[in-house]
Amino acid sequence: MKVQTLTLGPLATNCYLVWEEGGGSALMVDCAGDPEEIQEAAGRRGLRIELIVCTHGHADHIDAVAGVKAATGAGVAIHELDAGLLSDPMGNGAAMFGLRYEATGADRVLHEGDKVGLEGTGVRLEVLHTPGHTAGSICLLGKEALFSGDCLFAQGIGRVDLPGGDERAMMESLRRLVGLDPGLAVYPGHGPATTIREEREQNPWLEGR
Repeated sequence: MKVQTLTLGPLATNCYLVWEEGGGSALMVDCAGDPEEIQEAAGRRGLRIELIVCTHGHADHIDAVAGVKAATGAGVAIHELDAGLLSDPMGNGAAMFGLRYEATGADRVLHEGDKVGLEGTGVRLEVLHTPGHTAGSICLLGKEALFSGDCLFAQGIGRVDLPGGDERAMMESLRRLVGLDPGLAVYPGHGPATTIREEREQNPWLEGR
């Protein structure tokens, strides 16, 4: 599985192109910023985006979804509890943060244990429901990598003081993540990549968990 990080939009959101070596299709984890910039990045690698998976419904992670979907025909997947945020600029924070936003909808609603991927390839990720940042926040678990959205960052965690946030739920989600394979690469929604091992050792929010 190949991964390219695109840091996009005014809040420096990490979006990830995920594909299999030699393949022409890509899955995108989160979709922010300029849709044309995303299309150009995929095109440089000869990739067509077939599926967009949103780790949660905040505007800084979804504000390019409608544009990329319209240009590529990609399906859009998001957890059931955050699906309504795709069409709610008040609930998703677009109005609060002054972000450009075009409403769209989900083609697939996700739940704990679902699998998302690209047909006929080795790209296959398991949905982990990890609420706390929002009610429908998810992480995506592969054999060697975790896409952690705004749950777990390098030496930090996502906010719990925005609408839909829940500190107790976040702590439960973090306890779950810290128990994963320590060798897993972690690709967060903001900031640098890390590993489960590094976060066990260095993240002050994970002490004693």
